[in-house]
Amino acid sequence: MTLSVRLKHQFDAFELDVAFEAPRGITVLFGRSGAGKSTIVRAVAGLERAREAEVVLSGKTLEDTSRGIRLPAHKRNIGYIFQDARLFPHMSVRQNLEYGARLRRGDGDASELSRVVEMLGIGALLARRPAGLSGGERQRVAIGRALLCRPALLLADEPLAALDEARKAEIMPYFERLRDEIDIPVLYVTHAPAEVARLADWVVALDNGRVARAGAARDVLSDPAVLPTGVRGAGAVIEARVARHDADGLSALDAGGVELCVPHIDREIGARVRVRIAAQDVMLSRAKPDGLSALNILPATVRERRDGAGPGAMIALETPAGAVLARITRRSADAMEICSGQSIYAVVKTVSIAPEDAGS
Repeated sequence: MTLSVRLKHQFDAFELDVAFEAPRGITVLFGRSGAGKSTIVRAVAGLERAREAEVVLSGKTLEDTSRGIRLPAHKRNIGYIFQDARLFPHMSVRQNLEYGARLRRGDGDASELSRVVEMLGIGALLARRPAGLSGGERQRVAIGRALLCRPALLLADEPLAALDEARKAEIMPYFERLRDEIDIPVLYVTHAPAEVARLADWVVALDNGRVARAGAARDVLSDPAVLPTGVRGAGAVIEARVARHDADGLSALDAGGVELCVPHIDREIGARVRVRIAAQDVMLSRAKPDGLSALNILPATVRERRDGAGPGAMIALETPAGAVLARITRRSADAMEICSGQSIYAVVKTVSIAPEDAGS
């Protein structure tokens, strides 16, 4: 199942002109505020009309302005998760979920309701009303209601933006499970690099209404030419396996045959994980360093050096663990004579990898 989108529209501040495809799994629309992310999902949902639009979902045309086709929102079979959960306050959690089930099929399906309740861990909440739930709990219920509509596409418009860090940490594993267990495309809007690194199968990086690049998360996030949220948000994602958990509170990962130490990850031995390494947390050394407090030293080859307009330089590296970005000063890059093809070492402090930067 795939989603194909082509949109053009003129706004006062900028022109939206995008074309991309979203396969099964989570496709993240990633970029600064005002880049056009929410406009795109609203247009796909049929809540906003673009001057030129072509939206095709698994071979079915939802909208094609060139042919005069435009299905109304309620006939597009799309689930929508907003920043605020928008649950019915007078209904219990169970009644909110059953409303979603009835919306598409007339009668609720008990087995499907049970499966969604189990997947989202909301069984203990069924008798409660939204006012008595935390923000994270309300969002889990909203996800469940959207899924029980049995949508062909799920839209999530910055679903974690209104939550504090504790609630984000609570709900992120449920989005990871959603990504891995459902068989439909999910279009997910965010400007948070950690959410992209943990959740995205595919990334559409947006810049001022245009697609800067689209592709697999590890490829887009490690491209020094594509920085949708600026240099401070730059960082690559690597995939690894949990090798062991140590008594001092660290977990050791096997990242392409290289050991990577991170703060404890609550995953079993052998589990596959994603870890985001922020570019500003990577130091470089021409020789293998000795006597440092940093535990992670990765042999690397310089793939590309890209100098910024200010004092900084972004260095793209290939390591056994995968692609890594390093943000250093141009003065340091010049002093080290950094250039493509150079052998070098990347140094990453263990404590710089935050818990929200690691997930399944």
